[in-house]
Amino acid sequence: MITPHPSSPRHPSPPPPPPASPASPPARLTPEDARVLLRLLPAEIGPGLTEAELDAVEARFGFGFSTDHRVFLAAGLPLGSRNWPDWRDGDPDDLAGRLARPVEGLLFDVEHNGFWHPDWSPRPTDASEALKVARAASANVPPLVPVYAHRCLPGAPGTWGHPVLSVHQTDVILYGNDLADYIRYEFTDRASSLTAHATVDFWSYLVEGGAGTDVTAPTPYAPYALTPQEAVECLRMLAVERLVGRRPSPEQLVEAGLTALLLDVETESLPLLAGLTRSEHERAEGLFERVLGELGLVGTLPADDSGLPWEAARWELVRWWLRLIVNGSLDPGAGGDLITYEGWGALARPRALRPLFEATEAHNGWAAVRAGSRERLAAAIVAEAERLLAGPWPPPRD
Repeated sequence: MITPHPSSPRHPSPPPPPPASPASPPARLTPEDARVLLRLLPAEIGPGLTEAELDAVEARFGFGFSTDHRVFLAAGLPLGSRNWPDWRDGDPDDLAGRLARPVEGLLFDVEHNGFWHPDWSPRPTDASEALKVARAASANVPPLVPVYAHRCLPGAPGTWGHPVLSVHQTDVILYGNDLADYIRYEFTDRASSLTAHATVDFWSYLVEGGAGTDVTAPTPYAPYALTPQEAVECLRMLAVERLVGRRPSPEQLVEAGLTALLLDVETESLPLLAGLTRSEHERAEGLFERVLGELGLVGTLPADDSGLPWEAARWELVRWWLRLIVNGSLDPGAGGDLITYEGWGALARPRALRPLFEATEAHNGWAAVRAGSRERLAAAIVAEAERLLAGPWPPPRD
């Protein structure tokens, strides 16, 4: 049975990308560039596709490769893993399924998770009619062409420099400035600093916050504190989140303050924070700052004093998220996403976090959705979180 994608933060690559500069057009990928990239891949590399073969693939499946994608495949064809589409000898039904998967995932979320794109007509109240309208509208969605697993490039012939997108249903994120940046990011353990926006309007809406929860949103956890010490820890970790660019909502600040107040944490400003009404939420940030000062927490926040941006803060957040996963306060898929994109990627892919990253990738993969195996894969994320917490912290980098 297919199960809906859990409510989890959308995972744009860490840290959240600044806007691209329109004055710096993307560079074209040359055949020599492509050969250099192919040498980075842990894959068998077959002969590149000829112009005639590329034309035949496009004609058979009804799409066009972007210029960079075409140059890459002409330089060599990655093989030896089902993650790489075999455009020369692959099963046609499998290739057609890969091409259809982004829209299939979109329609799945329309049917099961209430998704509706603003470019479509008003959503019909009848679920079956809504799916029918969405299916018709999706027939005109610009295609996404698989590069590796669920990483895709827009099918935009004659253009180049498109960001690579990672696609899980309507959870769509930037995974590289362009094809070259993506290859280095995915396969060389080199953190990428994204500066691009999605270049295709329909999918841009999903990348830029149209579905799911933005990565900069508060950690989606259920309040768990049972002691004054745990309540203070929650307040402190919300402050640590702010260091890396994640902004707690006024609702979360008030809720954390109320939890602390009910557990007998005492500061002058805490009752004021906990008692804010919705119309007074603009005061939450200032009162939260006062509570931090009154609790002596400001001086305990980690400094940004290493080569990686906010390295110590990110390790603290990873440990906190692992604890929330283990104690059931944070959905394993959502927590794994957070750690993958705010920890694993931003910390230059430390080897210690690779098993958790791989467990999260398996949990989020389309195969898991189709097979209904998310519960078992979520348990694997929890088990890996427990293993990490039982070891030294932060874990050794090698």
